[in-house]
Amino acid sequence: MLDDMRVLRDAVSEYRAAATAAGLDWPEHAEAPVGQPPDMVDRLFDVDHVAEQLTWFQSQKWPPRRLLPNGGWIMPWPTNWGEELDTLAISIGTPFPWRHQVRLFNFEHLIYTFVLAGDHEGEIWRYELTPDAWGSARAATSLAALFTGWTKGITAGAVVYDDLNGWLQFREGVQDDVAMLQERVPDVDFLTFPVYVADESLLRARQRECGVDMDCVERGFDCYEELFDTVRATRRSLSI
Repeated sequence: MLDDMRVLRDAVSEYRAAATAAGLDWPEHAEAPVGQPPDMVDRLFDVDHVAEQLTWFQSQKWPPRRLLPNGGWIMPWPTNWGEELDTLAISIGTPFPWRHQVRLFNFEHLIYTFVLAGDHEGEIWRYELTPDAWGSARAATSLAALFTGWTKGITAGAVVYDDLNGWLQFREGVQDDVAMLQERVPDVDFLTFPVYVADESLLRARQRECGVDMDCVERGFDCYEELFDTVRATRRSLSI
C-alpha cells in the first residue's frame, strides 16, 4: 500500500534516530524537495505514473553509505536500463507483472524492490540472489512499515552497530536463526529483515499468502528461462 506522506517521513526519521543512537554515522540534513523520476522510468517499467512516496524517498540525497541493516544501501534511480531489466528476471512467481517494480535496496545477497502499480503498489518485495532464485516474497506492506520494522529491530537489540565494518549488523546468532529473530522482535514480520531464510517452507507459505503462482515457482528453471526470454524481448523492443 502507499503510505500517507507524513507517516512515511516519520518512519524514516525514527529509523535514522534509532540508527544514529546505535552508533551509525548519518549526519542530519534538511529535507530535499520532491524531484521527478528520470524520463524513461515510466516506459522502462510499463507504468503510467510513479508514486510520490517513491519520488520523495529518492529525492532525499541520502549519504553514500551503508545505512541499512546488515550493511545494506539505498539504490538510486536506475541509470543502466538493461541491467535493471536483467535483474528483474529474478521475479519468478510474483502476483504482479515483473516490470512493475524498481530495485530500491541492496543487501549483497538480497534485493528489495518497490512495487510501482496495481493492487500491490507501494509494497516492498525481497528476492534472494541464489542460484535457484525462487525466493521472492513480500518483505513489508509499505515503505513506512519496512522502516518501522527495522527501527524495532534496533530498539530490541537484534540489530546493533558493528564497529569493525561501520554499519548496522544483526546480533550474533540472530542472523541465521529466524526463531531467535522472532523471539527478539515478535511484532515484526521476520521477512522484513534482510536475513537469509533457510527454511523454504516459510517462504512458500508467505508466497501462498500473497497470491503467488506456486505452479510457476515449482517449474523452477523452465520458468526462469521463460522470464529471461521475455526480458530479452523487452530490451529489444525498448532498444536497450
